[in-house]
Amino acid sequence: MRNIARLVLNCQPLDERILIEQLKRGEETAFRTIVEKWQDMVYNTALGIVQNAEDAEDIAQETFVQVYQSVHSFKGESKFSTWLYRITIAKALDHERRKKRKKRFAVVKKILGNEEDVPLPDFQHPGVELDKKETAAVLFNAIKGLPENQRIAFTLHKVEGLSYQEVSEVMKTSVSSVESLMHRAKGNLKKILKNYYKQQ
Repeated sequence: MRNIARLVLNCQPLDERILIEQLKRGEETAFRTIVEKWQDMVYNTALGIVQNAEDAEDIAQETFVQVYQSVHSFKGESKFSTWLYRITIAKALDHERRKKRKKRFAVVKKILGNEEDVPLPDFQHPGVELDKKETAAVLFNAIKGLPENQRIAFTLHKVEGLSYQEVSEVMKTSVSSVESLMHRAKGNLKKILKNYYKQQ
């Protein structure tokens, strides 16, 4: 297993291997470089899941803190970007769960007359062209209604542009499982969007 891990690590670009080793030694310049190189990927992935810009920024910060603290656990058994995607998704899902718990608590407070309605900011993904913002907002809202695994697979493949193989590595599952998740996700999205446009 160690030989396989070493082989995978050696397959990574030289500059990445150097950065990882420097970060493991606690070099701050390496950490800054890693943040600059992958911050857009991390932010966009988080945004695709939580669909809130402020939350995505918080998640990105939490992700890089986790990277700094846990880099010694990175053994090179996957690409660094794959490891980074996994942390980002885990942080985003944790953030969502915390937010749902707070929302449930807010509903109770509202029922008791102690909470006012708080408007949520409009969601806009940086990868969506301006003239498609309205359509994209409907789509992203529909994506949010998907089961968790389908939502992750769809976001990574369709929004982030990862191949099925890359998605399978991030999600630690088989390519056939990703294909199945995507098939079910597309079917569910068609139903959700069909119902939405019927109501318009």
